Amino acid sequence: MFGILLAGVGNFFAEISESIGKKEGHDRVASVYTLSFVSLFFGTLFIVILGMARDSFVFSLASLPTFIPRAILEILQAYVTTRGIIEASRADFGFVKSLTIPLLLVIDLMLGYPLSSLQVLGMALILAAVSTLLFYERHTVRGLSFLLIGAVNASVTISLYKYDISHFNSVEAEQGIIMMILLVYFFVAARFIARENPLRFLARSVFFAQSFSSGLAHIANSFAYLFAPPSVIAAAMRSFAVLFALLSGKLYFHERYFWLKAGLLLLIVGGLVMLIPR
Repeated sequence: MFGILLAGVGNFFAEISESIGKKEGHDRVASVYTLSFVSLFFGTLFIVILGMARDSFVFSLASLPTFIPRAILEILQAYVTTRGIIEASRADFGFVKSLTIPLLLVIDLMLGYPLSSLQVLGMALILAAVSTLLFYERHTVRGLSFLLIGAVNASVTISLYKYDISHFNSVEAEQGIIMMILLVYFFVAARFIARENPLRFLARSVFFAQSFSSGLAHIANSFAYLFAPPSVIAAAMRSFAVLFALLSGKLYFHERYFWLKAGLLLLIVGGLVMLIPR
């Protein structure tokens, strides 16, 4: 129960961070590179401090064949995620992002892990919910290409992450190094492509709040996995993410089709519950 509560808290702060990023990006206050840097800053700082405090930085050079592709794909993931946050409605972002979990199961199936009939039904429910949403919003949906690339790419990066921490590296080392690589990349891109200094943006209260909320979300979601099975936490995180995105879309961004999306949320949650291994 405590793990699910942490997942809810983490996604609450993640929604605050992403909503701020959407508004500032939409208003062109900052470039996608600066927004990506800001969203990563405190999360990187927190996980590095955590690793030092626990003396748990373990990195094996044997992980490089999977670590290097993951680092490259994580740069793509961070970029398309930020673009998706800026361009897509909050509800669309949450719903399409939920496709990552059934895609992860497809990868498991390709690797030889069996799927139950209930899990197949759960995948079908999620696909039906997302397809229904896209049908109703087919003429107005924005940033769909970024959302779909992000959902597919995330299934690959998460699989590489799971492999690395299962066979080679500690969570703190794997995530800490990846996030530092992302920080360096987006700092350089912001300086030389967008001609911005991301560190100056952190001095502004709105961007500080965005970055700090993102950092809290990262820590809460990371610790959630200590208190419940990963499949349960993953399902809870995606459910909370869609719920909070739906609420912020309605209350703050005044998006349409609220009751339709609320009904589709029930399908998503039901599908995610069915995906949990028995």
